[in-house]
Order: sequence, then structure tokens, then C-alpha cells
Amino acid sequence: MENIAIEIKELSKTYKLYDKPSDRIKEVFSLTKKSYVKEKCVLRDLNLTVNKGDVVGILGTNGAGKSTLLKLITGVLTPTVGNLQVNGKIAALLELGTGFNPEFTGIKNIFLNGTMMGFTHEEMNEKLQSIIDFADIGDFIYQPVKTYSSGMFARLAFAVAINVEPDILIVDEALSVGDLKFQMKCMDKMKSMMDSGVTVLFVSHDINAIRRLCTRAIWLKDGTVQSIGETNKVCDMYLDFLKIGDVEEQTGGASSEVNDYYDDSDIKEYKEGSKDVVAEIAGVQFYNKAGKKVTEVNIFEPVTISVYYDVYDENIEHPVLGIALKRIDDEYICGVNTLLDEKRIPWKHGRNKFSLTYEKGIRVLGGKYYFDVAIFDKTATVPIQYFGKIKEIMVNADYIGEGICILPHEWSEK
Repeated sequence: MENIAIEIKELSKTYKLYDKPSDRIKEVFSLTKKSYVKEKCVLRDLNLTVNKGDVVGILGTNGAGKSTLLKLITGVLTPTVGNLQVNGKIAALLELGTGFNPEFTGIKNIFLNGTMMGFTHEEMNEKLQSIIDFADIGDFIYQPVKTYSSGMFARLAFAVAINVEPDILIVDEALSVGDLKFQMKCMDKMKSMMDSGVTVLFVSHDINAIRRLCTRAIWLKDGTVQSIGETNKVCDMYLDFLKIGDVEEQTGGASSEVNDYYDDSDIKEYKEGSKDVVAEIAGVQFYNKAGKKVTEVNIFEPVTISVYYDVYDENIEHPVLGIALKRIDDEYICGVNTLLDEKRIPWKHGRNKFSLTYEKGIRVLGGKYYFDVAIFDKTATVPIQYFGKIKEIMVNADYIGEGICILPHEWSEK
């Protein structure tokens, strides 16, 4: 336990909901013991270990259970079942200013919050000046906080939470406080805390902020841990989920399904086609530089896409092979064909093979992608056979850029 900051075992949280307040009274005094409660499970069987010094990003859509998890860790809520152990003092930036008394001055609220966090009056007295300097709200520090603007209120709350030298810092979408200079000061302070070994749990809908700041990531979905591990990998999986979700809403889910006609490793066995069939695509395979079959690649790793196709009618003049790369949400990334590249594909009766190599890698950002493959007539207009989503590939990438792809580039003072 020496290196563990937070340990969670089989934790669940269930809320009891009533349609109206009077239902609680009815349930208490019901002679028939009638139940009016509706139970909603927001966290289910969570198992999680956070080591000291980890900076963990927590991902998930609204309602996934992120805020509930943080409130359980801070002690605001208690688990319905399960065990939760926290080693060290916690400072939480959840709802800034929670616990502030509007009638008290800024100074009194600093001591009030310190007491709530477990510090003595003497300990808070030592931290007082650094908190006042960080908040930088001038003489308003001696005025009741009910007279503060929302910006001053947030500055003081942030200053109190971040200047108490916690062992564990919890941040939930609380960085957009004050003006630009104050935001920069907050980020500098948080970064120095991370570098000094403070354990941080960071919730944000800004995926790139999580990529920049966090060493690990957790994806919560419907109250359960969907994935946990290296930040970029988990972020890519979460973004793929969001992209597919958007497509499913528009198309009913069919658009997000990769064609399962072909197995991930096998090519369809050759069988002679009917008289009416000119040619058929037998399958697609990915190979790395060493010639090994792969289903995932690094962004800069050379990869070869081999298309296997069966020709039944050799009397087709200059047929064209086309390959299109699309993101899992159907965003068209790049399409090439042998007509544009002035290449001739083999066209003999029986099994044929032709390959496309990305020598410098598939330079797209990390995530799932798929390929459409088609054989056309010589004008690349009439499809002899077209297979959408014939094969899926996972591209792994560090956080080296944003957008869709990484273009070759160089920085200079030119």
C-alpha cells in the first residue's frame, strides 16, 4: 500500500429516486409496505488502483459516472457497496466555492475551508499569505464573499484548493476561471504539482488536455470501466466510440459496422464463378515491413495492403483497382486507384493479387479506420465489384498533432 494513493474494490453507487417528495412519506407510513422508490445505479462493480504520482485522466460522456466517482473519493458521497481507500490529503476542484459562507470575509472562508480539509488554524495561518497572493483579489479579501464577482469568487476558491499542498488533487472541469493570466498561473501551479509527485485525477471533455497532461487514462461508460491504460490508446478508443455514436444516431447503427464477410486472417477460398460474374474480390490482408500479417500499425510504420481477387473473364480491357481509407465514422481520408497512378493490375483467369504500400506509414491520427476496395472498368466509373468496409485497421499514434492526419513538416526561423 506504500505506493498506492487510491484503491477501489467492487465499488457500486446506487441512488434512490422518488417521483415526488411526498412519496418518501407514503413509503414510510405505508401499511402494505409499498415501495415508491426507483433505484438508479450510476457506478457498478468498479475496481481501480491509482499509484502515487499518477496523473490520471477520466473520460466519459455526461452521466457516465465521472463526478459521482470523484465525490466518492473525496468523501462527499458514500458507496452503496464496495471498499474505497485513500492514502493522503485531498484537495478537490469540483464545484468551486462549495462550503464557502457568503456572509464571511475571504480571510474567514480560507480558514473555514482549511478546517473542513483537516488543517489546524496554525497550519492554515502558514499558508494564508500564499493563498492571498495567488488569488490576487486585493482588499476584497477582507470583504464578505457575497460582494464578490463570480470571477473573484472562483479565484479565491481555486487559490484555497490548490495552495494547501495536497497529496491528491482532483480537478473536474474547473480550469476556466478568471482572466487569461490567472488561467496560465493556475496551469503553471498544477503542472508544478504534477512534476513534484502529487497524484492527480483530472476530468475534462477536452481530450487534448488529457493527452497533454495525463500519464494514464480511464474511460467510464454507463458506470463501468470500459478501458484503462496508456493515455493516447484510451483517448483513441473513446473518440472512436464518440464517432460511432454520432453515426449510429444518424443511420441506426448500420453505417458503423465493418463488413464481416471476410475473416480477420483468412482469404476466401477460390471457387469458379458463374458466367455472369466478371471478377470477385477474395479478401484483403495487411502486412508489415517484415511481411507479417497485422491488424494494427504505428502511424509511421510501413504497411502493405494486399488485395486478392479472382478473375473469371479475362476479356476486360485495363481494369482498375481502387482503395479508399475512411475513418470509423465514415470520414473519407484518402482514395487512390491504379488509373490515377498509371499502373496496370494483373488480370489472368484465376487467383490474382495486387498490393498498395504506404512506405512512410498511414499518417493519420490514432484510432480505428477501414478500407473500401473496388475493381472498376478502365474508366474507374463502372464498378465490377465494390466492397465497403472490407477490412478494419487500428492505427497507434502518440500525441503529436491534431486534426485528421500528420503532414510531413519542419520548423525553422526562415
